[in-house]
Amino acid sequence: MPVRRKLLEVSRKHLGGLLLLLFISVICVAFSMTGKDDFDLARREILLRRIGHEVLLQSGDSTSRVLPVKKIAENEYQISFENAFTFQPDSLVSTTQRLLTQDPLARDYVVNVLNCTNASVAYGYAISKNKKDDIVACMGREQPLACYRINIKFKPLPLITAKHELFLGALVFLGLVGFIFLKSGKPQKALTDGQATDLPDIRHDGMFTLGSMLFDVEARKLMINGGSIDLTRTETRVLRIFAMSPNQVIARSRLKKEIWEDEGVIVGRSLDMFISKLRKKLEPDPDIRIVVIRGKGYKLEIGA
Repeated sequence: MPVRRKLLEVSRKHLGGLLLLLFISVICVAFSMTGKDDFDLARREILLRRIGHEVLLQSGDSTSRVLPVKKIAENEYQISFENAFTFQPDSLVSTTQRLLTQDPLARDYVVNVLNCTNASVAYGYAISKNKKDDIVACMGREQPLACYRINIKFKPLPLITAKHELFLGALVFLGLVGFIFLKSGKPQKALTDGQATDLPDIRHDGMFTLGSMLFDVEARKLMINGGSIDLTRTETRVLRIFAMSPNQVIARSRLKKEIWEDEGVIVGRSLDMFISKLRKKLEPDPDIRIVVIRGKGYKLEIGA
């Protein structure tokens, strides 16, 4: 029996080393693929600015400025202009198609031209890698002179999504392996003395309890009643700030500073949009809500 126990311990150590090596390999592969993506995304912003430049030239404006491109969501950008202009839908569609063919990550995207005054959609269309899925209407109708913004939303590529899922899967895998080895390495105590076996609840790092919900920061998920709700990277960062200080007022300026100050891309009034999306994802628990504190900011209220 002692010999067999020793053999099992040796095998467990070898298996642990093998699993750890596999985990490190997966992480290295996932991160080795990010360099090209970062470069292509940087080129994308230049192409978007070029689209704005050509739109102004087509309207006869060769002097006013194209304002800095804003990243308003994870895969959505906004092109703004200094002055009002007019545009031909035909020219706008052909310009975006021609320039975005140079972006290897831009296979499917939706373009919406918004009126600056009320954010209504003046014109919109969708372009797909499969031409039969393109949605383009109202061609040949020149739009009136007005202040416009052009929003372009890109569909995430399966490759990028797969890398994120691979990374999160590797983290879950390592956590599971670590739990198994820690549990197997602890000495077992016989329960013959009638002592209680209940252990206190432990809040792991990166895990928050919000009412009846469990907020997993690492996995970017909300879990309730056996189901899960996915969060975007920015939604996770915003909710984490609220979770760190529940039932306390969080200044709007603090949220903007901590979330977007170091992003490197100018972000407009997108905070309200993320707050709105978080409210919908917190709706399964009616005791949790994000409320506006007028003149101060927001507060995550968690009822009893």
